[in-house]
Amino acid sequence: MAGIVEPGKTAPAAPPAVVDPATAAAYWKKTSGLMWTMLAIWFVAGFFIHLFAPTLNTIHVFGFPLGFYMAAQGSLIIFVVQLFWFARRQNEIDEEFGVAEE
Repeated sequence: MAGIVEPGKTAPAAPPAVVDPATAAAYWKKTSGLMWTMLAIWFVAGFFIHLFAPTLNTIHVFGFPLGFYMAAQGSLIIFVVQLFWFARRQNEIDEEFGVAEE
């Protein structure tokens, strides 16, 4: 039966993808660029927007001041969307360079 491993033994590991140094450098450039983009979005949503909460409180959304809404709900929504976008984009980068997981 495929996929069953006897007790005390480990499943054979797939050989790691062989990537030349130039491809590895290009892969890291794209991956680190994505990482810095994610950190910038996180910083803006987590800190920068909250600095303007008093100013945003003059605008109301569903009866709540916009500053409160962005602090309590908006930032969390941004973070969740960011996680899904990051995972999809990183998978695309992995596939582009032939290091994607199955």
